Amino acid sequence: MKVAIYGQYYQNSTGPIIKDIFIFFNSNNVEMVIEEDFLKMLYEKELVKKEYKTFSSSTSLDDSYEMLISIGGDGTILRAATLVRNSGIPILGINAGRLGFLATVPRESIDNFLQYIIDKNYTISERTLLSLTCDPKNDAIEDDLNFAMNEVTVSRKDTTSMITVETYLNNEYLNSYWADGLIISTPTGSTGYSLSCGGPILTPNVESLVITPIAPHNLNARPLVIPDNTEIKLRVTGREDQYLVSLDSRITSVKNDSVLKIKKTDFKIKMVEIPGETFLKTLRKKLLWGEDKRN
Repeated sequence: MKVAIYGQYYQNSTGPIIKDIFIFFNSNNVEMVIEEDFLKMLYEKELVKKEYKTFSSSTSLDDSYEMLISIGGDGTILRAATLVRNSGIPILGINAGRLGFLATVPRESIDNFLQYIIDKNYTISERTLLSLTCDPKNDAIEDDLNFAMNEVTVSRKDTTSMITVETYLNNEYLNSYWADGLIISTPTGSTGYSLSCGGPILTPNVESLVITPIAPHNLNARPLVIPDNTEIKLRVTGREDQYLVSLDSRITSVKNDSVLKIKKTDFKIKMVEIPGETFLKTLRKKLLWGEDKRN
């Protein structure tokens, strides 16, 4: 068995998790190939001493890998998705952060959960992605990295004034949102930024997207759920010459009146689901559903 390892280091919390993972995989003869920068950090922190093969980009990952293990939080998984891209390699998220909807494997009893991987006792949850194109072309929006797993967001940049986001669905005019910005979210991203702005939660297998305005001037501008085969076109205007566009955590500036086109990609990211760690269980745990906090 061969796995790729990628992660982030959090002071005082990640070290024991990393040691447990490496001890378990080494004792089970699992070949580990470590992301280059992550391995350098592990050497610096003296968390590992053995030499390992490394990878540094998406081109190094092929179908010889069983999966990619992401150690960190949800942000780490979003970065891992840029490494996996359209290779079809599943991602398993081990939670070394705090609030995680994607990194679902808890730090407690890691050995028990990793044994599921050895035994191939897991399922795959496929996650929809969004692609983005810009006219005129924006060099920061790379052709091979123009996708987002959580959301595409447009927002104001160098001003406290709101922006106007002219929005079309399949070339039919929908609305001009006068707001701090607009979020186009996947079901995966519905528990992220969109949720904090009042958007609904979607289960991962729902074939829908969410359009969520950020602090709209008109309170009747509400979140909207649309089919995920819809092509969304945005044109942003405002008092400043530029505004911000983000694909998950990757941000760039775009000139006013540029036309953004957002649609579902032709590939999906595969997330590994361990028995007992389902989306609904994660939802209950993270949002404290079913618990009486009145006492």
